[in-house]
Amino acid sequence: MDMEKVAQGFELVVANIMLLSEKLDTDFYDAFVEQNAALLDDTDQGIVELSVNNDKLRQLNLSNKEWQKLFQFVLLKGSQVAPLQPNHAMTPDAIGLIFNFIIEHLNKNSELRLIEFGSGMGNLAETLLVNLNKKVDYVGFEVDDLLLDLSASMAEIMGSQAEFMQIDAVQKRLMEPADVVVSDLPIGFYPDDEVAKNFEVATTDGHTFAHHLLIEQSFNYLKEGSFAIFLAPEDLLTSPQGPLLKEWISKHGSVMAVITLPKSLFNADAKAIYVLKKGPAAHATFAHPLSSLTDREILEVFMEEFTKIVKL
Repeated sequence: MDMEKVAQGFELVVANIMLLSEKLDTDFYDAFVEQNAALLDDTDQGIVELSVNNDKLRQLNLSNKEWQKLFQFVLLKGSQVAPLQPNHAMTPDAIGLIFNFIIEHLNKNSELRLIEFGSGMGNLAETLLVNLNKKVDYVGFEVDDLLLDLSASMAEIMGSQAEFMQIDAVQKRLMEPADVVVSDLPIGFYPDDEVAKNFEVATTDGHTFAHHLLIEQSFNYLKEGSFAIFLAPEDLLTSPQGPLLKEWISKHGSVMAVITLPKSLFNADAKAIYVLKKGPAAHATFAHPLSSLTDREILEVFMEEFTKIVKL
């Protein structure tokens, strides 16, 4: 990867976003969508500099991995100038690479059908699409218009074979089952108790946690014996509604692994990566605290232990 080219591209994209934001009187993310459209359609919105910058951007001839890194930097810039609500925040690339490692270890097939709940800005999707060493049939579910436009436009520029659908993932649709479901789970209560009561994890005392509903829903999209990977609260199974979720898991599947993450990564509550299997366990739950996502030695120990113990 040529980081000098990525840096040049980043400056050009951000410059265009600022030009469009001022011209169209819109925010950073809407202007980002407009910039992607201008690059794809070779339009200039009446701004000569926009067209000049996009010509320079095309001449860089960036690879899909370089585009993914560039877009990650642009989204980080956006989070500084226009912070989003926590459930819309970008999934850190380091976490996406751990998801990637888990998928590569547990699924040895050359082709993979993958569904993501709450695809958001698309950073987790693109991290997986550019790094997985297999052909991926990817579908992302997202309800937010802006995030959907953003992720779809980035995927088109990168040439990723990704499909994004405007769907509330709690609402079931008939679809071909997946080999893997992934999600950086949106955290909070689901507002529609009538919908929630159709789930086994539903509580009779107030609203049910949306992230619990999504975990149950994931099994409706998974092939038997397949797995799901979630970024979720560290206290997922010990929260007030945790017993309902634990009971449901014990009936239908198993917790293959719980990987706790450094608290410094998150502004709010601590999170962990949960790997669930649709079906009985082949081993005891693999529990591993990761104190760093940047220390190579710590990551290598984790990967070695995970590979040795965690099996479908």
